[in-house]
Amino acid sequence: MSTRSAGVLVILVMLCMLGWYADTALSVVHIWERAETFAHGFVVLPISAWLVWRRRAVLAALPAKPAPLALLFLALAGFAWLLAELASVVGVAQFALLFMMIFATWAIVGTQIVKAIAFPLGFLVFAVPAGEFLLPVMMDMTADFTIGALRFSGVPVFREGRNFVIPNGSWSVVEACSGIRYLISSLMVGTLYAYLNYRTMYRRLVFVGASILVPVVANWLRAYMIVMIGYLSGNRLATGVDHLIYGWLFFGVVMMLLFWIGSFWQESEPQAATSSSPASRFPGRPLLLAAACAAAVSLAWRPILATLDGRGGNSVPELAQVAAGQGWRSIGPGSGALKPHFLDPRAELRQEFEKDGRRVALYIAYYRQQTQGRELVTSGNRLVLSEDKVWSVATTGRHRLASAAGAVDVHRTELFGAAQRLVVWHWYRVGDRIVTSDYLAKLLLAWAKLSGTRDDSAVVVVSTQKRDAGDAADRVLEQFLKDTGAGIEAMLSRTERN
Repeated sequence: MSTRSAGVLVILVMLCMLGWYADTALSVVHIWERAETFAHGFVVLPISAWLVWRRRAVLAALPAKPAPLALLFLALAGFAWLLAELASVVGVAQFALLFMMIFATWAIVGTQIVKAIAFPLGFLVFAVPAGEFLLPVMMDMTADFTIGALRFSGVPVFREGRNFVIPNGSWSVVEACSGIRYLISSLMVGTLYAYLNYRTMYRRLVFVGASILVPVVANWLRAYMIVMIGYLSGNRLATGVDHLIYGWLFFGVVMMLLFWIGSFWQESEPQAATSSSPASRFPGRPLLLAAACAAAVSLAWRPILATLDGRGGNSVPELAQVAAGQGWRSIGPGSGALKPHFLDPRAELRQEFEKDGRRVALYIAYYRQQTQGRELVTSGNRLVLSEDKVWSVATTGRHRLASAAGAVDVHRTELFGAAQRLVVWHWYRVGDRIVTSDYLAKLLLAWAKLSGTRDDSAVVVVSTQKRDAGDAADRVLEQFLKDTGAGIEAMLSRTERN
């Protein structure tokens, strides 16, 4: 069996995996289509194939020796895909499928050939749409730098979270201002540039590091300059479409300078050794057996998922009204109450309570038999969206709350709108546990399905108005939960049992 035949065998196994896990593969393509941040994914596979083609002379001289050890890593990647599907973590499932394909290649053709194409295989990581978890951090960093630079320039600034006001206008750092697009694009192109133009690992790592640092700093400068242009021009410039145009032009110039400077340290590629011997031929039976084993290990996980998903109830939960007590009275949902942005729960509850002139709004979104798009923990579920027309985030943090099970932390957020300010606490309830970590919630959901129990979970949100800077809104929420927390917990426990 020739090198070309071994390659065809690998491609056939990969195609089988893509067809078997088509929903995971298509989820990647759908993100490429709808999100400009990840549109570069369409060119990653052709680039990786071209990089392998450049190594064809080297590959033809290498022996293919199946690597049984790779089957263990292949099984681990498959198990990771299973856990990701059980917990509805689409990003992990996408990475798991990619690594299943890489480990299947290793199992079939062996270590020597995989080493020879290690970079083309690793470059496929850029095809997976990942990095949005950095959005909040990068938005905060951009806001911090922009406001600090404005104040250093003598411009007075009043800040509320990622929103700020200067003498002639209001500005906000939204997701498009985070610089995540610049960072991901620069990292992908910079990594490819370093591989093609440098031979020593030191130079490659330095250039990749520069490809990470430069776009981040450039985005900070871009945001600052856009605000300054708007400020100095009386908001005639850099406030409309030209806002984006200036940003991309500035980024393009910065990246051109980065690559131009990097070209001074370019290292020529060593002359590849040539061989007059014919292309290597490999025993067909071991390769066919390795391909069959790789296919069997990689394709085994979907039937397991179907079995686990078939267990547990699928009844529609019903959330009963929480009984008011200890002087609190239920007054309905209220027209001005916060409506958190949680997508497609199986059941929802909105209720408002009043005591001694203070009102507390309660919101519960309940999830059962969770699947992608109908799940508690996902990037689309949050208190308010960054483009919300009513509410904006002022501060976020944690609050230590005493409960019957001991002290627990809950998320604390201050929101401000045109006429009022809210203090909001929220937490997850997974099974009978109070959880604030998205990652822990996902692990608990995966374990519930693995163990054959229900994946019932909910988000609980309580909020009250903060009347002024010294208002004791947190004490109002503490008293409310002290008086009604047992009732909320009892209602959720009954819902889970039914």
